[in-house]
Amino acid sequence: MAFLKPELPVVDAEWYTRSRAERIRPMARHWAEVGFGTPAVLHLFYVVKIALYILGGVLFAQATTGIGGIADIGSWYAEPIVLQKVVLYTMLFEVIGLGCGFGPLNNRYLPPMGSILYWLRPGTIRLPPWPARVPLTGGDRRGPLDIALYAALLVLLVVALLSDGTGPDSALDTTIGLLPTWQIWAILAVLAVAGLRDKVIFLAARGEVYAALTLTFLFGGADTIVAAKLVFLTIWIGAALSKLNRHFPFVISTMMANGPLVRPRSIKRRFFEKYPDDLRPGRPSRLIAHISTAVEGLVPLVLFFTHGGWPVAIAAALMICFHAAILVSIPMGVPLEWNVFMMFGVLALFIGHADIGLSDVTNPVPVAALFLVSAGTVILGAFFPRKVSFLPGMRYYAGNWDTGLWCIKPSAMAKIADGLVSIASMPTAQLEKVYGSPEAAQIPIYLGYAFRAFNTHGRAMFTLAHRAMADQREEDYVLTDGERICSTAVGWNFGDGHMHNEQLIAAIQRRCRFEPGEVRVVLIDGQPIHRQTQQYRLVDAATGEFERGYVEVADLVTAQPWDDAVPVHITHGPTLGSA
Repeated sequence: MAFLKPELPVVDAEWYTRSRAERIRPMARHWAEVGFGTPAVLHLFYVVKIALYILGGVLFAQATTGIGGIADIGSWYAEPIVLQKVVLYTMLFEVIGLGCGFGPLNNRYLPPMGSILYWLRPGTIRLPPWPARVPLTGGDRRGPLDIALYAALLVLLVVALLSDGTGPDSALDTTIGLLPTWQIWAILAVLAVAGLRDKVIFLAARGEVYAALTLTFLFGGADTIVAAKLVFLTIWIGAALSKLNRHFPFVISTMMANGPLVRPRSIKRRFFEKYPDDLRPGRPSRLIAHISTAVEGLVPLVLFFTHGGWPVAIAAALMICFHAAILVSIPMGVPLEWNVFMMFGVLALFIGHADIGLSDVTNPVPVAALFLVSAGTVILGAFFPRKVSFLPGMRYYAGNWDTGLWCIKPSAMAKIADGLVSIASMPTAQLEKVYGSPEAAQIPIYLGYAFRAFNTHGRAMFTLAHRAMADQREEDYVLTDGERICSTAVGWNFGDGHMHNEQLIAAIQRRCRFEPGEVRVVLIDGQPIHRQTQQYRLVDAATGEFERGYVEVADLVTAQPWDDAVPVHITHGPTLGSA
């Protein structure tokens, strides 16, 4: 790993003339030994960002009257108002755009973030979740009301972070107290209205985590602590549930090969079945996948149902190590601050308030209601992945996500550049600027294809790309991951195919007026927990859906990253049956 320069594969002139599958093959082999080849300075950049995030949290905590200095952190880390401020601070950090999805490891170069740069700018695209059902949320153009709501959310969060507690609270054994209730109500109300007009803002604020925890602050007393513990429990067990599939080992092998701490190539190769010809997950990857799923699904039960002593201490240590392992791997998408926050939550809630449990709840109705809604959303998303975003569905890093691939002609690229109000240029243009030429940019582009192809859905994605362009010349198209389109068009992305589905296609089509055949999109649903198939749709931006069907998970997990001819089962389109 070079400090300043990326460690990229070396290719010859013939590589540029090969088929897409044959160009992905050496990229996949390079990834298995090196990963993306990220220079060490970028990893150091993210380490500094994490340190600044932690410093910010400490400073906001110390801005509270009654909180001692850093040397006395053991006396105040579990203060309820500190938990409140860390939750709201992390929400602010995320919704500004500094958290998940920030920077080059999420393919954001110029600029390294969107979010605030988009959501304070009129005319950018917004994506309401239920425009036909919720009054006053229709349309997809950001206007003064949307900007005012987003700005108000930022202001309210900052005001809360600079506020003091309301005074002694005997139920929580604190002399400092909690933040004023009106601040909590105001933040939740504004976030809810802003999210109904643009779901991306709610998802970027990580509403399934931080809004749910903020809601617990309204319960008061021990109910707040127990409800917050239940939110954590739902996150862990929900995420573990989502990993009970055949996809997750592929995430582990890909992540370990890309991790900065696993250096020797000989070790990285062991995470694959038989390098270089069989790059399915090897035994170590499968073992890590099974152990980590068991830890995430079972250890939190010990944390929640035991109240002090060695069981809680051991369980807390295991969960801190669990999140630390994810953190030091610096995974693609970079959910770094979230993992730091989860470690803090283990200490603040399950160690600092280990003695508070279900028997201490005074008003069980709101506590139970929040748990049922959170857990019910996870279950609904497991059975109907197209209906529930992978974030509230807790399908974090499970390898089972809704995904999309956009096939775009250069003429359509020009229309996007002219028609969208955006900050970032198209991903290909960004890479050409960073790497100096279109030819040089092909290397990181194909490394990105290899990353996608290492995940099981990538085999389906590139197979279906052939079908999406079957009546056109494939060499006339540039293939762009839906994540990258989302980044350019709406200002934020974090692995969620729900943000670049038919809704975004229609919004961009209204602005760019593509001709039939200029933009073709492959959309793949996540796998429902009760079925071993994944549904897909093929969409022409100008004329709409023209084919749908499914792929078998069994075919995806036995294919190699460069295989782009997995069996396809067509249920609606020009030719029904298998292809």
